[in-house]
Amino acid sequence: MLLSFVARAQDLGVIGPVFPIAEPSLLEVILSKLREAEATGVLARIQRETQANVKRGIEQPAPVERITKTIKARSFYYDPSIVVPYAIADAEGKVIVTPGTRVNPLDTVSLSKALLFIDARDPAQVGRARSILDERGGKVKVILTGGSYLDLMRRWKRPVFYDQQGALSEKLGIRHVPALVSQEGKKLKIEEILR
Repeated sequence: MLLSFVARAQDLGVIGPVFPIAEPSLLEVILSKLREAEATGVLARIQRETQANVKRGIEQPAPVERITKTIKARSFYYDPSIVVPYAIADAEGKVIVTPGTRVNPLDTVSLSKALLFIDARDPAQVGRARSILDERGGKVKVILTGGSYLDLMRRWKRPVFYDQQGALSEKLGIRHVPALVSQEGKKLKIEEILR
């Protein structure tokens, strides 16, 4: 029985015609196309267009689409509390927060400045923002939902932020701007104000 499983290697000969591999190297094909694009100026054009698009995206980020101008003033509250889904332990493994615990970040950290959301494409909102900054002694962080934050920073000579993809406004439930966010106790008060 053991002898029947012994395999022998032997040359069985050539069964059909054998041809050498004739495909060019993929790396050579890519390098050839790049050299051709560089020689014809296509590569330089693509680089210029890419740089222009990146610069435009930085200077003029895409506006938050679902945000409109405030036509009716309203105010509401946002509770930033979360329910912890799993145990949180310290470096020694001691559980410091048990699952199911309700945690409010405002118990530990206060909102240091009010947040003012505006669309800088609207001169009336920019003017209103400037007056709110003056009224509050500059203790406001301006966050844009549209327009050029770089242009506004250069004009005002102060930091201006941008609500990338509307993450903050969505989290806070802001649908209209200008909107002012300030802390009231353990909640955030959001006021969508008229220009």
